[in-house]
Amino acid sequence: MRALGIILAGGNNNRMRELSNKRAIAAMPIAGSYRSIDFALSNMTNSHIQKVAVLTQYNARSLNEHLSSSKWWDFGRKQGGLFLFPPTITTKNSWWYRGTADAIFQNLTWLRNSHEPYVVIASGDGVYKLDYNKVLEYHIAKRADVTVVCTECRDDDVSRFGVLKMDEDSRIEEFDEKPMVSKSNIISTGIYVIRRRQLIEMIEKCAQEERADFVKDILIRYKDLKRIYGYKINTYWSNISTVESYYRTNMDFLKPEVRDYFFRQYPNVYSKIDDNPPAKFNPGCSVKNSLVSSGCIINGQVEDSVIFKKVFVGNNCYIKNSIILNDVYIGDNTHIENCIVESRDTIRANSYHCGENGIKIVIEKNERYVI
Repeated sequence: MRALGIILAGGNNNRMRELSNKRAIAAMPIAGSYRSIDFALSNMTNSHIQKVAVLTQYNARSLNEHLSSSKWWDFGRKQGGLFLFPPTITTKNSWWYRGTADAIFQNLTWLRNSHEPYVVIASGDGVYKLDYNKVLEYHIAKRADVTVVCTECRDDDVSRFGVLKMDEDSRIEEFDEKPMVSKSNIISTGIYVIRRRQLIEMIEKCAQEERADFVKDILIRYKDLKRIYGYKINTYWSNISTVESYYRTNMDFLKPEVRDYFFRQYPNVYSKIDDNPPAKFNPGCSVKNSLVSSGCIINGQVEDSVIFKKVFVGNNCYIKNSIILNDVYIGDNTHIENCIVESRDTIRANSYHCGENGIKIVIEKNERYVI
């Protein structure tokens, strides 16, 4: 493909509450075996984009570990590859990334040294499948300066997104970033296609004017000066930047049509593979409408839940409408309902956790092994 990829994965969001205390949003576990950034990376490789940069910043340790080898997404090539760009302290610059435009500016040398004519920019917190080739073809056919991938909002809270309005030719007329009230339900997915040289030019101008945000300082600022078009998608797309949307996205994978779309239909979604044994269901356990990942041992009752890797569920446990993240030990006679249990937690026997007014995040720092 005649494009290179940039994945913006450095942001933090307080709406994720305690879940973002030890990991980047792009590293959040999804659907039992994936992480959020796997979807953007898989779309890149499935679209034959061979050169991808991931811009990391906040709590990037687990994300960097996940991306330590590019072979899982087939980026280990002589031409191209997977590049990780955290903020770098230099004699001329001592800033962290101050915004999405500033993050690209601090790595502008990589863009200048590349040869691909187009750039696909995506965020690391979206769950979707998309052929970027079709977006690029649309971009070229429209003779657009920038193409914004958009979709209809299925969330009641449009204030989390950039809301746009298009004319009959799909050219963007209005673009409001995170408005309190909006008349439109068409939202930006955070995926953009732009010519590489034009991106360099716009980013340099932003830096000269001490501007740092890609949406506010490029898309909104230039919407009347540049030809900015919208490319609407009707397939599944979800953003996981709040606890509620993260919970709902994982629960969507309990629906057969969503599982079929992501797991069985071409193209595939790829991720780093762990060498875990198959899940073990001991006599007397009961599992209904749930995803149970490799390495799990189930003794109790699990209903309408997503169980991630290496989870132990003790005897007489009852888990319903919950997400149990990686490597959690749940003691006997425990009741968990409407909860998200943080990874590597140890839940003592005879515990009770229930989210009565929304989703409850369970974090217990109990000692699992006592000498």
